[in-house]
Amino acid sequence: MTFRKRLARAIEKNRSLLCIGLDPDLERFPEGVARDPEGIVAFNRAIIEATADLVCAYKPNLAFYLAHGAAGIAALAELRHLVPPDIPIILDAKLGDIASTAAAYAQAVFETLGFDAVTVHPYLGSEALEPFLAARERGVFVLIRTSNPGATELQDVPVGASGEPLFLWLADRVREWNERCGNLGLVVGATYPVDLALVRQRCPELPILAPGVGAQGGDLEEAVRAGLAEGTGPLIVAVSRSVLYASSGRDFAEAARATAQRLRDAIELVRSTLQRQETAGS
Repeated sequence: MTFRKRLARAIEKNRSLLCIGLDPDLERFPEGVARDPEGIVAFNRAIIEATADLVCAYKPNLAFYLAHGAAGIAALAELRHLVPPDIPIILDAKLGDIASTAAAYAQAVFETLGFDAVTVHPYLGSEALEPFLAARERGVFVLIRTSNPGATELQDVPVGASGEPLFLWLADRVREWNERCGNLGLVVGATYPVDLALVRQRCPELPILAPGVGAQGGDLEEAVRAGLAEGTGPLIVAVSRSVLYASSGRDFAEAARATAQRLRDAIELVRSTLQRQETAGS
């Protein structure tokens, strides 16, 4: 089954567009959880067990595991066994390199670790992404407009005859690449809802992964409206710290569930409102 189909099933089953980022920061671990790789596994297990019926995907960030060497990578590999098989996992690694290196990355992510999707950057061009594009049953999310405040420094640079910003030019390229391989999506920060809406207009059918709600300050309702209003492709709203660290006490898993449920329900409220408006206007 392709990543898109598995994602669609998870969205329907859990009535959710919420993706929880599994980014274990040992300094923020709650009371009673060991601050080591074994603690990472225990923490992830508790969060997953508390939220698996509320999400459409999970998104571990490679850096939080790589920081702990081989034991950290082992903890990352354990995720495939902790997450229910019907929920896709997106590895947030922002990969991109020359072809032979990219092939090794693709093998590591999709075959060795068994993840369903990965984030990549397009700076080396489509040639360097070929090993990811060739894995057509997996998902590949290309960085277009990132959520950080400094994103505009490069991503707003005018390009081409029209002088449009680079992130929109890239959105067009990804749409073209997807016509050939069919497994691409976009990363667009929820902190830039106007730009998110522009990208959605350009790429109505592509999945969009939207980080930045919560600790980074992205407005949930604005982001959901921007990512869904003019598209048929799924929107994946990624939230990490505000869910993971909702409590620093022994009730951390219960607090994470409560926060995730609130976010899931808020997203669904916006989505159902948009659907009613579309039905009324048709």
